[in-house]
Amino acid sequence: MNRVHVVMLWHMHQPQYRDPETERYVLPWTRLHALKDYWGMVAMLKEFPEFHATFNVVPSLGMQLEEYASGNFNEPWFDLAFKPADKLTREDKAEILARAFQVNYDRLISRWPRFVELYEWAQPAGGAQAQVSFTERDWRDVQLLSQLAWMEETWFEKDTVVSRLANKGKEFTEKDKAALKAKQLELLGLVLPEYRKVAETGQIELSTTPFYHPILPLICDSDVARVANPATPLPRRAYRHPEDAREQLQRARAYHERVFGTKPMGVWPSEGSVSDQAMTIAAEEGFQWFGTDEGVLGRTLNAGFFRDSRGLPANAERLYKPLRVQLGGKSITGLFRDHHLSDLIGFVYSRMNGKDAAADLHGRLRDIGERVQTGQPLTVCLFLDGENAWEYYPGNGREFLREFYGRIQADQDFRALTASEAIAAAGDVPTNAGIFPASWINANFDVWIGHGEDVAAWELLWDAREAYSLALQARKKGVEGAPAETALKLALESLLAAEGSDWCWWFGPEHSTANDAEFDALYRKHLTAVYLALGQMAPQELAKPIKRKPEHALQLAPTSLLKIAVDGRDTSYFEWLGAGLYSPERRGGAMHGRTFFLHELRYGFEEDRFCVRVDPFLDLLGELEDSDFRVTIGAAEEITIVIKLERGRMKEFAVEKGCVCLLNPKTVADASFDRILEVAIRRSEMNLKGQTKLRIGVALWHGGLPVDVLPAEGFLDVNLGEENSAWALEGSS
Repeated sequence: MNRVHVVMLWHMHQPQYRDPETERYVLPWTRLHALKDYWGMVAMLKEFPEFHATFNVVPSLGMQLEEYASGNFNEPWFDLAFKPADKLTREDKAEILARAFQVNYDRLISRWPRFVELYEWAQPAGGAQAQVSFTERDWRDVQLLSQLAWMEETWFEKDTVVSRLANKGKEFTEKDKAALKAKQLELLGLVLPEYRKVAETGQIELSTTPFYHPILPLICDSDVARVANPATPLPRRAYRHPEDAREQLQRARAYHERVFGTKPMGVWPSEGSVSDQAMTIAAEEGFQWFGTDEGVLGRTLNAGFFRDSRGLPANAERLYKPLRVQLGGKSITGLFRDHHLSDLIGFVYSRMNGKDAAADLHGRLRDIGERVQTGQPLTVCLFLDGENAWEYYPGNGREFLREFYGRIQADQDFRALTASEAIAAAGDVPTNAGIFPASWINANFDVWIGHGEDVAAWELLWDAREAYSLALQARKKGVEGAPAETALKLALESLLAAEGSDWCWWFGPEHSTANDAEFDALYRKHLTAVYLALGQMAPQELAKPIKRKPEHALQLAPTSLLKIAVDGRDTSYFEWLGAGLYSPERRGGAMHGRTFFLHELRYGFEEDRFCVRVDPFLDLLGELEDSDFRVTIGAAEEITIVIKLERGRMKEFAVEKGCVCLLNPKTVADASFDRILEVAIRRSEMNLKGQTKLRIGVALWHGGLPVDVLPAEGFLDVNLGEENSAWALEGSS
């Protein structure tokens, strides 16, 4: 049998979930995976000292783990999960019902009969029944079980507090909640030190990823996407910032050295994404190896790796060997994942008994060693996410992993090596001039730039990057009023965060989650923060969601002409009778980490004015000391009425037309705010020739950030024509 070197790389990653405005963690996944996966994945490996592996820690994840470990973090779901049950508000309870059950039912919820019971009670009417029927006992149990489900597997057996709570299963007290909270904080502090400690023994190698997990080839040149797929839609202006790619790599290396005490030898490029330009920069920055997928290797070598009936790939001798990529005067060595075997771990073995699954994987690896004879060791790479698969496995996958690690460690025909060890032990390594530009998903970049939503995101990124570049040049030239160095530094930080791959992962049709809106809003907030740091007004476009998922709303068209007294009050029942209505299914308060401030929108026509009414959630609006309403009405061109509030009262309003602020807004429009916002704009100010409809959108801004919009999709179409209780259509000539 040919000797087999197994290279296991666990990729640990979460995007930056901290809101740049509030410093709050909008989503809890970094904390929850730290509790369930990150520490245990490396700690359990110590049971198998001869099994060496590589762990890839993305700096944007590590940075969050450090903050959680400090205990000084602001995460609303953490606070809410441990809040005394008798202090929960109606909004708190709605949020608990939305968050608590975002966990695998078959493996984690079903582990506790009480959790199943609560889940089933919470389903009817979207949780409305549970809102009124749950007792304090029920709320305490759902709070604690929602957190207990994410605890490290070995702690259920060995930690006295966690095992006691797991065995208790129900009837939890506030004291129980406090004990679990303390255990979570204790475990969060163990994660990164454990990685460093095990790495110092030599059993694991720690690699890194560009700091904020960007798709480096697209950051270098977004047009490179057309090489892998000539039909890929591209932004109208190519994003070309190889200097940012270098910055992301340099920051990653510096972070890694600070936290783990050594420079990383290898890089897992985000999503296995490579190109000649990106890998040249990596080689110049001192990285000696990179990892990606067999699909990239196949397109580089023009070779296929089709499997036979037993799973053995064609051209196996080329797949199971490192490749030195020569890039001008520099070279860097690539390792290529066995896509089939890695996906078995990620998606198939979770449905099998752990021991049987490990035996199957071991058998497949032995089959490779027996059937592929090269006279040199075969380097078989198993690369996959280190956290996402395990909630689908019984017992968080620990039985499978222990069985697999033990089998490989005991088999004399195998060695489990770190990436650097495997390259050193591979024998002769062939050389190739260049690497095909692609990612580990379908050997192209379509997930991140293959859809209109992706392109829209890249366009917004281009604009923000250009604003930063111009400000930087102004600073270098000593232009009066140019941003200070500290401002430029803040702007660059937000820009680099926005370059991360995770935002476009959720845009387009490929992926969706219950948290789509949060990801969308976070991306736009990072871009908005660029402008704020530079002392500029963020573009209105950043108020509009990119993920155009329709909001469930009651929509009624206008039924008659109106006569409105613009005074900011609901003057009479009849005043807005006959108006069009857009009323989404919203409740005041935070849902899924988002707070809604705008309740509903009414609109309609007078003979000579178009009128808009906005009903906010007044109690929540009052929490914003100063804010702006922006009502945009589009015909042949857009007109925006900006209503500035100060301590809940209208201070002034302005009218912007064609990006120019008009000098005498009161000759163009009327606006007033008391308990509602009322706005009317004169028909004479609108170019309606050739137009069949108007478009209206309302945004609420606070601190330079868009905090809510109506409709969620950005704009509402309003048909013209007398049959629509609107102005008659005007000719195009």
